[in-house]
Amino acid sequence: MTVYDINLEAEQQAREHQGRLTKPPGALGKLEDFACWLAARQGKAIPEQLKPHICVFAGDHGVVDEGVSAYPSVVTGEMVKNFARGGAAINVLARQCNAGLSVVDAGVISDISDVEGVVHAKVRAGSANLAREAAMTGEEEKCALNLGRKQARQAIASGANLLIAGDMGIGNTTASACLICELAHADAQDVVGHGTGVDAEGRVRKVATVQQALKRVGNIPAHDVLRELGGLEIAAMAGFYLQSAEQGVPVIVDGFIAAAAALAARAYEPKVADWMLASHVSHEKGHRIALEALGLEPLINFNMRLGEGSGAALIVPLLQSAVALHREMATFESAGVSGKDG
Repeated sequence: MTVYDINLEAEQQAREHQGRLTKPPGALGKLEDFACWLAARQGKAIPEQLKPHICVFAGDHGVVDEGVSAYPSVVTGEMVKNFARGGAAINVLARQCNAGLSVVDAGVISDISDVEGVVHAKVRAGSANLAREAAMTGEEEKCALNLGRKQARQAIASGANLLIAGDMGIGNTTASACLICELAHADAQDVVGHGTGVDAEGRVRKVATVQQALKRVGNIPAHDVLRELGGLEIAAMAGFYLQSAEQGVPVIVDGFIAAAAALAARAYEPKVADWMLASHVSHEKGHRIALEALGLEPLINFNMRLGEGSGAALIVPLLQSAVALHREMATFESAGVSGKDG
């Protein structure tokens, strides 16, 4: 086996184990599939209990100068402070599912260097305006990717065996729409949504901005798309996904921005998608298009569009239940229960 390969033998053994548990075949539905999916990625017929870690990457976007957001860029830094204080939705959900949580400044415009509880790794203070120039230089993209890789390595070294990347960045739905349009070969009208709540007029500006950016880059290689049309936190998320897969640790993909980062990661390594589980389909227009391009099927549809890793965190208890059932249920033999044929 090579790096990125999943263990199909372990998956088959997990399927056989499911067939011996005290229940009718397939009675637990997708919970059985989840357990076997994890078995293939852990390389164990009986997967270990999950130890999740969530990493929220924050960065600002120069494209907000085009009037594409309902909120000013200063909100990014303010929300990072909220994360650090433990008051955001993702803090609540991380506590609920007993997940570790890291908050990383990949490119926030505001100076938040004095905020405790934040990984201070700013590549630059916000990306450039992607409608008019490359969002970042090649060196900045490399630094952001490596930042994400480093966070994944650290989480795994601390014992995490399931990872989630979250996002925070005013303007990042515009950057993500650009990435999805380019990497999923979709039209801006089908992908661009209302983001943080822009009105109809704002969406028209947003569509025009995405179209302008796509026209600017023209027909470029897939591995150049992130640098031209992405963002610092999105690049860090892509690096996070790549490192996770390289080390054999699965990830749960969150919403619209996370799916864009996943597409960017796949542009570097197609097999990275084999290590991804899609949590939900966002209310944000175009998310389903991105998931279909990745070959992923969302598990729930709660009309969410928050980001932060929130939708992915909601799935963790389901996966934990799937593993617990797989590990702890008695078999027909151990329970002395007659099977279907006997």
